[in-house]
Amino acid sequence: MRDSVPAIRLNGETFGVYLTADQIQRRVSELGAEISAAYEGRRPILVGVLNGAFMFLADLMRAIDVPCEVDFIKLSSYGDSKITSGVVRELKSVDANLRDKDVIIVEDIVDTGLSMQYLVDTIAQYEPASVATATLLQKEDATVADVYLDYVGFAISNLFVVGYGLDYSQLGRNLEHIYILQES
Repeated sequence: MRDSVPAIRLNGETFGVYLTADQIQRRVSELGAEISAAYEGRRPILVGVLNGAFMFLADLMRAIDVPCEVDFIKLSSYGDSKITSGVVRELKSVDANLRDKDVIIVEDIVDTGLSMQYLVDTIAQYEPASVATATLLQKEDATVADVYLDYVGFAISNLFVVGYGLDYSQLGRNLEHIYILQES
């Protein structure tokens, strides 16, 4: 399947397929089953990180068999760049009451881990019953923050990726596959 997916161009750069929609959906289903088993008899609230995690969050919620709620938080650490600035800013806070609730922070990608560490620390201030983390992608080689990830879809190299919610200057979020930047 991967060989049959053509390369794409975004912002004048070429990207080749890295993970197909089928691979992504299989792994999201597995994560949903893991979360369902871990939260049996409970009602977690998934807090999605905008904008990138919206597609992963929607598919993950459909794969979870226990009742669950949803809310969103929005951070900025990239702007239009391909690398993180290292400075995390909160642009939208959570609206739900998280006190005494089981919270699962849902992120599209963890690279340095600084945003996830910020999220874990921020959510802890709401006094939830528990805080877990879920990410579709983790760049293990780029992670510098000491943050534990409970649910990881795929561990990837330190690659620039787009698609399935991930963007390059706001483009590419709508793509069903995940693509990597091809070296020129």
